Amino acid sequence: MYAKVNTPLNLQPEELDDYLAKGWFRMGQSIFTTNFLNFKNQFYSAIWLRIDLRSYSADSTFKKLSKLNSDFRIEFNKCNIDLEKEELFALYRSSVAFDASDSIQQQLLGSSNIESIFDTREICLYDGEKLIAAGFFDIGKNAAEGISSFYHPEYKKYSLGKFLIYSKIEYCKSLGLEYFYPGYFVPGYEAFDYKLSIGNKELYFYSYVQNEWIPISEFSKEYDLFPEIYNRLKLLESELEKHNFQTKLYNYEYFQANMVHELSRYDLFDHPIFLFCVNLGNPVIKPIIVYNVSEHQYQLLECRSVWETFETVDKTDSFSAHLLKTNQVYFSTPDVNIMVQNLIK
Repeated sequence: MYAKVNTPLNLQPEELDDYLAKGWFRMGQSIFTTNFLNFKNQFYSAIWLRIDLRSYSADSTFKKLSKLNSDFRIEFNKCNIDLEKEELFALYRSSVAFDASDSIQQQLLGSSNIESIFDTREICLYDGEKLIAAGFFDIGKNAAEGISSFYHPEYKKYSLGKFLIYSKIEYCKSLGLEYFYPGYFVPGYEAFDYKLSIGNKELYFYSYVQNEWIPISEFSKEYDLFPEIYNRLKLLESELEKHNFQTKLYNYEYFQANMVHELSRYDLFDHPIFLFCVNLGNPVIKPIIVYNVSEHQYQLLECRSVWETFETVDKTDSFSAHLLKTNQVYFSTPDVNIMVQNLIK
């Protein structure tokens, strides 16, 4: 599966470590993973990152930022969501172009009123007695994950977002932790590229296909999964057109449905893009073709609708008329020509 969520009633420190090591991350009072993202109707790959604290040492950027911000006071404490931080977060949220949570409360606790299952710490930065920046991170047994950083817009020139991340890393290293997980970066979407310049020599990315952490210096297009899926399906589409076999390439709007807590147990269809087989199947949900990148296989699937939205299927290139679940795999092959022959015969 490409997208999953778990909502445990409690989470031991070593359990958080295990989740993080497999490319999972916190979301409210749940923990999730995803391999694909959709920004402004464009799909991208999510590439999870971690910093090896055992060999990490402060670089020149952190030293410069430390000097720049030497007049400010840093405090580390257990997480405490209060009005002062909420007001600063709201001010920061109104100043940025990207979507952010409505509040710290919503970001860290979601709709839950129960005690947090995470051991969350906070970093606060003060100019005199004025709170100018803050952030949160979770501690496990041997690892930590960075959740958020925000700052007063008037202090933007001090690069406080990056300075807070560096400071969290330094603090976690001082605790003897082995890894720090800053979240993901997104190839082709520059908003997350700043993470690639922090702890670069000790920065690793998670390969979903190989199930291992690899130095970021070795990252190449082969690890960028969505373009591979897209190109494979376009190739098949082109070959099928030569035989007058009709298909339509769709982005699947509900590819992250398994990340909804109430739906997570149903193991719903979670491919971000697929070929809709016009020539085959019943009039409601026809067989569809996906490229399973983890198995390097084209797959002809029988899917069924578990919920109909009553939207028009052909309105756009985004499939949103049905929430899908896979019934069975009809046929799999790594060879595009063999898939074509099985479809046209």
